[in-house]
Amino acid sequence: MVSNAIKLSAVLLYSSLTLGCQSSLLQNVLTDPGTPIVALEPQVEIISTSATNATMSDVAAINETLDASVMEIPTINAVGYAVVSSQPGRSENQKRLMAIRSARMAAMRELAEQIHGLKVEGNTTVIDLMVQNDTFRGVVTGTIRGARTVRINPTGSDTYEVVLEIDNEMISGLIKSARKFS
Repeated sequence: MVSNAIKLSAVLLYSSLTLGCQSSLLQNVLTDPGTPIVALEPQVEIISTSATNATMSDVAAINETLDASVMEIPTINAVGYAVVSSQPGRSENQKRLMAIRSARMAAMRELAEQIHGLKVEGNTTVIDLMVQNDTFRGVVTGTIRGARTVRINPTGSDTYEVVLEIDNEMISGLIKSARKFS
């Protein structure tokens, strides 16, 4: 059975060859009006109607994704939480401020995960065909610019929530400035 990726590659190759033939044929007709037009009928095996429709919709989706004029930049949101009672501080107000700061940093980390990705490292130790130790960790590294605090809310009696966002204008500006330097 032929995989969908191979089918998609074949359709894209066939489309590009067909378009190339049509454009060169059109160019010959435009430059030399006496050129005879020969109709070519490609030999294509249609497996099933639903498979063909799915393939054509896949091609349309790929074309839409690759079309630069269709590029829509979303607003990115992130939420961070922190518990007041677990924060260091001499007074309750100090702990509250530290919880807000911690929740903001947790939201920044979530923004970095969305923008830069999360590197996952794992390690498993097996002795005598039995798992002895299985560990993993996630590492986020990145720079966040232009994050705006949307809201800071107490959620319950001992927790704070901070919501941050980077709007689409800021992301668009960052993408444009990155394209200038690359």
